[in-house]
Amino acid sequence: MGVGIIGLGKYVPEKVLTNHDLESVLDTTDEWIRSRTGIEARHIAADDENTSHMAIKATQIAIDNAGIKPEQIGLILVATVSPDQGFPSVACQLTEHFGIQCAAMDIAAACSGFIYGLVTAQQFLENNSYEYVLVVGVEKLSKVTDWNDRNTAILFGDGACAAVMTKVSEGRGILASELGADGSGGKHLYLNEENHIAMNGREVFKFAVRQMGESAVQVLEKAGLQKEDCDFLIPHQANIRIMEAARERLNLPEEKMSKTVHKYGNTSAASIGLSLAEELEQGKIKDDDIVVLVGFGGGLTWGAVTIRWGK
Repeated sequence: MGVGIIGLGKYVPEKVLTNHDLESVLDTTDEWIRSRTGIEARHIAADDENTSHMAIKATQIAIDNAGIKPEQIGLILVATVSPDQGFPSVACQLTEHFGIQCAAMDIAAACSGFIYGLVTAQQFLENNSYEYVLVVGVEKLSKVTDWNDRNTAILFGDGACAAVMTKVSEGRGILASELGADGSGGKHLYLNEENHIAMNGREVFKFAVRQMGESAVQVLEKAGLQKEDCDFLIPHQANIRIMEAARERLNLPEEKMSKTVHKYGNTSAASIGLSLAEELEQGKIKDDDIVVLVGFGGGLTWGAVTIRWGK
């Protein structure tokens, strides 16, 4: 048996903050932002809408799509670096909302968090610890963004994704994975003393361009596949130039790479799952397609999985 995703859900807040909106408060322009990042807008949660609220909404959709009941979930893994508070975890808050008692914990791997969650869930499912595991990627980055810093304020948005995982048919689901971290790069992307995102854009860009491409290729090779076997690439939606570098490493045509960065911005741990859910909704990913998910984030962390889609 394999281990795969049988239900996905996504949620973004209603409020949209466009580049033109930012022009009125920052020394920047729509053209400058688009040309350097590919971002045109991002969604921003309301003051009274917290990380756990978005996680709940995405989770409900994922559970409904999976056709299971909440009480069947044995483990909840929530990837986030912007929880409601230090503790209790967002994962524990989900158990309360859905009225269940199960294992629950948050994962702090920044933008790689959703992939870390998928791979962690795979281990528990393969050793028969649980029948179903819920993996959530969710961020309210607007509350840790310095809105006076034009270098970072233009990048980030809020949103949530959720995936129900279980055993699937042999040869489907996760075929190979790669996780990594290099703490020496932590100084380039971190929360500062004011609890705001601080970033050395030049260093993060260099790291991401190299690591995203390498991980995408390596995770295919681990699965015994070649670059030409990849049907669809879903990279972390941080910057269109970084994403294009990964696509070029796989020699994929543009239509084979997910692009949602223009309307959601960088949603960190929610990014990859949001894009995956959207591509499925649009019918761009079909049964038996080989899909590569790849991301990088603060830590510095990285992760990738090769999935043969289907149940």
